[in-house]
Amino acid sequence: MPVNLNNLEKVIGYSFKEKNLLKESLTHRSYLNENPKWKLPHNERLEFLGDAVLELAVTEELYNRYPEKKEGELTGLRAALVNYIMLAAIAREIGLDKYILMSRGEAKDVGKAREVILANAMEALIGAIYLDSTYKISRKFTDQFVMTQLDEVLKGGLYKDAKSLLQEKTQEALKTTPVYKVLSETGPDHAKVFEVGVYVGGKLLAKGAGHSKQEAEVEAAKDALNNL
Repeated sequence: MPVNLNNLEKVIGYSFKEKNLLKESLTHRSYLNENPKWKLPHNERLEFLGDAVLELAVTEELYNRYPEKKEGELTGLRAALVNYIMLAAIAREIGLDKYILMSRGEAKDVGKAREVILANAMEALIGAIYLDSTYKISRKFTDQFVMTQLDEVLKGGLYKDAKSLLQEKTQEALKTTPVYKVLSETGPDHAKVFEVGVYVGGKLLAKGAGHSKQEAEVEAAKDALNNL
């Protein structure tokens, strides 16, 4: 491991009993291609676990904190707290980007792909903490680093559906409504991928992809909001 992980443990306020779990959470799939002697697996299984732990922890906190809010409002708040843009921002805040092991090619990427890698590493880290300790301790981590973003989410209206929020912003600023167009359809019928562009005033703002037109439109709206 090229970097001293003790510093990271100090920042996150948790010292791993099983250090390999921490190392695994920081190992991107691409790193294994260039370092076949690396003995640990990539972090995708931990990411899968951490995603579930994070969602439960955030759901539980929101449920207890806002007894008056309806399911739809709580769902919007949760989505704003656990999406890849928010998780990538938190990852940078705690300096996680300095510790992730990835290929030289991935390390040069500064676009959306890098943000997704950071977000996935955050989820993998939560999964690793959960396995190394207890749900209570992993919940403490999410309270400290994820739930503290709630004020920003509420102030910025980030909890609203991405398409609705984009429409609000464009109507307010430009007096026009976004238009979504399917740019391409690829793959077999059972696993088709749609690429959708969102246009404002005839200008392409962003693109998104998904396994349904609706999913692709939401992703395009999210990217448009990010670009704006």
